[in-house]
Amino acid sequence: MVKEQHPHSVAREWAVQFLYQCEIEKLYFFSEAHLDRFIQDFEVPATLCEFMRSLVEGVFSNLSALNETIEGLSEHWNLSRMPIVDRCVLRMAAFEILYLDTPKRVVINEAIELVKKYSTEHSGSFVNGILDRLQRPAST
Repeated sequence: MVKEQHPHSVAREWAVQFLYQCEIEKLYFFSEAHLDRFIQDFEVPATLCEFMRSLVEGVFSNLSALNETIEGLSEHWNLSRMPIVDRCVLRMAAFEILYLDTPKRVVINEAIELVKKYSTEHSGSFVNGILDRLQRPAST
């Protein structure tokens, strides 16, 4: 029996694929035309587009801050050394944790599943460690 995924889970997967494509093409700003072409070319279901768009627009709108946050939380790793998929997933998950009301555990679990599916065998624990540090309140 195949477990049906929540629409937001599927939209996150599409968002990561779009962010990955942008990273490969060195597109570091939001392009409405680029997103629309992606949605059309890959036939992304209309029901997923609004949440997907909010994620990718949010990542691009906050890219510098997200990059700084992720690098600050990753020990001895800068973004350029991380696998591209890990970068994309971390940016998206960090955006969702910091700017949206999605439960943090949901975001972290979804991010781990995405990197397990699309990245390296060590990516799950790497992404989990960074996002776990991000979601914890800073101690004073």
